[in-house]
Amino acid sequence: MSRRPSFFMLISGRRPLFLAGLMLLVLGCNSVGQLLPEGSESRSNGARAMNLVADYDVDEDQALYLSGGQPRTLDPALSHSGAGGLLGAIFSGLVTLNTELQVEPELAAGWDVSDDGTVYTFYLRPEATFHDGRPITAEDVIYSWERAAAPEMASDTVQTYLGDVVGVADVLAGRAEHVSGLRAIDDHTLEVRIDAPKTYFLSKLTYPVSYVVDRQNVSQPDWQRRPNGSGPFTLQAWEDDEIMILARNEDHYRTPAVSNVVYLMGAGIPMSMYELDEIDLVGVGGGSLERVQDPNSPYFPELRVGADMCTTYVGFDNSRPPFDDPLVRQAFSLAIDRERITDGLYNGNALPAAGLLPPGMPGYSGEVGNLAHEPSAAQALLAQAGYDDPADFPAVTFNTSGYGGVGPLVTALITMWQENLDVTVEPLMLDPYEYLDELYGGNTGHIFNAGWCADYPDPENFLDVLFHSGSQQNLTGYGDPAVDALLEQARVESDVAKRLTLYGDIERQIVAAAPAAFLVHSLSAVLVKPHLKNYVLTPIGVPQWQNVAIER
Repeated sequence: MSRRPSFFMLISGRRPLFLAGLMLLVLGCNSVGQLLPEGSESRSNGARAMNLVADYDVDEDQALYLSGGQPRTLDPALSHSGAGGLLGAIFSGLVTLNTELQVEPELAAGWDVSDDGTVYTFYLRPEATFHDGRPITAEDVIYSWERAAAPEMASDTVQTYLGDVVGVADVLAGRAEHVSGLRAIDDHTLEVRIDAPKTYFLSKLTYPVSYVVDRQNVSQPDWQRRPNGSGPFTLQAWEDDEIMILARNEDHYRTPAVSNVVYLMGAGIPMSMYELDEIDLVGVGGGSLERVQDPNSPYFPELRVGADMCTTYVGFDNSRPPFDDPLVRQAFSLAIDRERITDGLYNGNALPAAGLLPPGMPGYSGEVGNLAHEPSAAQALLAQAGYDDPADFPAVTFNTSGYGGVGPLVTALITMWQENLDVTVEPLMLDPYEYLDELYGGNTGHIFNAGWCADYPDPENFLDVLFHSGSQQNLTGYGDPAVDALLEQARVESDVAKRLTLYGDIERQIVAAAPAAFLVHSLSAVLVKPHLKNYVLTPIGVPQWQNVAIER
């Protein structure tokens, strides 16, 4: 469902993306050119950033500086953030995705898989420890997963990413206290049984809900301010809405090259902060993107571009009128001019969505047959649904995140629906900090704006996770027994070609049912300081701060 309230989320890999935040980023970048024109002599070599870290033990020359937002939580079991940000720096799981999007060992040095594909035996690194030096054992992994699955935790992600493990469903339902599919063979050997052979199971374990936490640490009050993590960085300092500082974990088995990662969370336009040398990389869009794309710009050599594995969409509440009728959903989708959105709001820095799967995702074709912009056909569908007179159509609410005025994307959509269908859509602004909680709590309104960024490169992560009737992430309430059956068949299909063919059929059926209107696939553009080495712009956010180096 996604959001992007800050560049930290954009670059570091936050799974859900919410467009209100993205539009604020683009608008902010548009205003930078007026504040700090190219060639300005006001560059301060990061004086403000240096002042903020002056009170802390930070090696200023070997620190990585980023623009960030106040984290909603640092609890891996409760976070909706992806692995590429704070959580992936402070904590670790058994495996991780590298910058080539391949699964590689993390806390587990290796693993074996049974012939039938249902039993994984992980061999933990003997040198892996928590930040306080205590060795990480198989029992710590079991505790962390059982804690995440405990009903009182109310995790929104544990079923999605750990639900394949035998016994997780029983713990979630309160039928058991322990996950039956987990067994510690010895301190450094863990056996995991899953319910069926699934080629993507290891990829799921790269998501933060599977990260290992320290039992004693998480039982303490306000433990998130002092997390005893398992990752390559420790939390050194946290001043709300001002600064967060991570310090290199010298005892980590892959000691980072950078001394610190500093997130500047106070007021400031990220692009301006980059131009003032206060941060080392920044997402760029709008007018600023056009400016730095000019080969004569001093920032042109620092520009990197790529396609995200992300899809922006608006979801409909399929469980209640009027959007329980697929004709109404199809009408609303047909009334949207995606080309106009791409050109007008994104300045071409996005691709119109032909379906749910983004470019680069296995199974993406770009020819799914997304409902096009056909106002007359949309009006006919609405009449067929029983609304010959648009005045009979009920007023519906559109839940969106943000403060103050409605963002440009929501404004554009409401305008298109009013112009093409003559219906009333009322926006309802929700606190961005609580937006995900509201959606997962059932407060979606009739319509909600959202998006999804891949956690791993498999179509299951989009089609199954978002639209299987039993998925925690299915916020639209869409359900089709035939689609569910195909999704379940695709989960265990071992032949790659057959599996992708299944997902192609599934995507076409979902698009035709229009449980959501898929809008655009975003493109990334970032500026990277020349002294930041080894940074890779990836279509999925992956942990990589332990890989980068600073050569000022």
